[in-house]
Amino acid sequence: MRTLFLLLMLTAMLGAQTKRPFQVLEASITGMRDALDQGLTTSRELVTQHLARIALYENKLHAVITVNPHVLDEADERDRERAQGKPRGPLHGIPIALKDNILTHDIITTGGALVFENYLPPYDATLVKNLRAAGAIIIAKTTLSELANWVAGAPMPMPANYNAVRGFAYNPYDPRRDPREVPGDGRPVLSTGGSSSGAGTAASFWAANVGTETSGSILSPANQNMLAAVKPTVGRISRYGVIPITADQDTAGPMARTITDAAILLGALESPAPDPNDVATKACQPPPGRDYTKFLNKNGLKGARIGIPRAYYYDKLSLPVRAGRGGESLSPEQTRLMTEAIDILKAQGAIIVDPADIPSVVSKDPANNLLLFNTCSGLNSVKGKDAGCSVVFKYGMKRDFNAFLATLGEGAPVKTLKELRQWNIDHITQGAIRFGQSQLDISDEMDLQADRARYQLDRAKDIALAGKNGIDAVMKANQLDAILFPGASGAAIAAKPGYPTVIVPFSFVPNSATPPFPNGFEAKPAPMGVSFTGLACSEPRLLEIGYAFEQASRRRIAPPLFP
Repeated sequence: MRTLFLLLMLTAMLGAQTKRPFQVLEASITGMRDALDQGLTTSRELVTQHLARIALYENKLHAVITVNPHVLDEADERDRERAQGKPRGPLHGIPIALKDNILTHDIITTGGALVFENYLPPYDATLVKNLRAAGAIIIAKTTLSELANWVAGAPMPMPANYNAVRGFAYNPYDPRRDPREVPGDGRPVLSTGGSSSGAGTAASFWAANVGTETSGSILSPANQNMLAAVKPTVGRISRYGVIPITADQDTAGPMARTITDAAILLGALESPAPDPNDVATKACQPPPGRDYTKFLNKNGLKGARIGIPRAYYYDKLSLPVRAGRGGESLSPEQTRLMTEAIDILKAQGAIIVDPADIPSVVSKDPANNLLLFNTCSGLNSVKGKDAGCSVVFKYGMKRDFNAFLATLGEGAPVKTLKELRQWNIDHITQGAIRFGQSQLDISDEMDLQADRARYQLDRAKDIALAGKNGIDAVMKANQLDAILFPGASGAAIAAKPGYPTVIVPFSFVPNSATPPFPNGFEAKPAPMGVSFTGLACSEPRLLEIGYAFEQASRRRIAPPLFP
């Protein structure tokens, strides 16, 4: 880590030796705000305590890429503003972390890629401007899968939450390396779940963090780190200044320890009016004052119609599928937990529609079956071999990554995707592309003009299968408020039409592995949440449902190794 980082850690540890009436461990945003308002703590104290936790546990978790070098100065400024009676907004003086693909003009932004290792962007992402306007203190940039995990697919897929700048990140619920000889590359024994680091939020390194998702990178790490999160409707939050995969599915969203904190952060991330730099921000109207907490009703499940998509997501499906779990049912432990969750929903007055199977999932027509139309990925999906998959990701990456690089001006370390691929090849000995770059390769082979028609057809099919004949069809036929998915298993289908999901921490299941762990090695249980998916712009209702379920279950447990 950088010298400045070490100095900040030393400052934090020295400051942490003083007794304080308020402690940040498992503290909520509302708890921190109350303590600040009552004079029980200061923003500097909050930051100092969080820095102390980073100092104590970062070597186990690798949850941080860069600490904000100005973080203590910013905390002092928020304290002065509060003393003057001028709080900026709902996050005034609260430490928040950002996934390190979100641009900050005063903090290095790497995307996890060596080419950006020391890169200071020329501007703030729109969502960063919104956070700072709300008074948030950006304390750090979090570990992520390099370039949001669109670097290496087959033949050697890059593991989730690995990047060339920081290496592997580890899960606070079992922060050990996988002991098996194969793969033997240092990956964690318990997956961190995806490319947005939730590990630091789970371990109270900060109050909450902002992740990004194209297909699972908010929901999956939230699930694996026992967090509450909102994967918003695409366009709810501006993507301007976020390193992209494809604008068709990319979104940023809040990850926190409670639904309340996720709702507060969601409102701070959203712009009061559409962002001229992101046309998709016209999709949803923000609530008055961008205040989502007013939807948090503990009785919100009464009369709510919740659908259970049994086929494929819960039970084995007799189709020649080539996606996800291969049509296998949930494990007995997962089935038991989902039965418990459904029982809680019923007890709170929800109307359970079971089964509520998704038409495109159970379709016997191969041309109209969602599970038979995967995303093109890796060298198995190069041109000439990609007839049966969607080119949306590989086309969108070239289109949107090149457009993003153009916003960086002359100071950009590379100007095109092609230049990035060559830079990586030239720096292999320095640690670039440890797992190859097959995703970048298949993206760069796309011709944005000649392949546009194919892209448009595949995009339309994605939306038809996942949206019109998928989530839309089952929700409208059954008049559903939400669909209940186990863990993050509904992420991919909701991502294609850009629909929102709220995930709630729930319980644990055994961490089973294939091949099994060595004799004598006891893997600790893996967190598992439940998620509620709805139609576009339905975040208020999903938050109401998620909050009511959270209050009725109250199952979140802090990582035991991080007191």
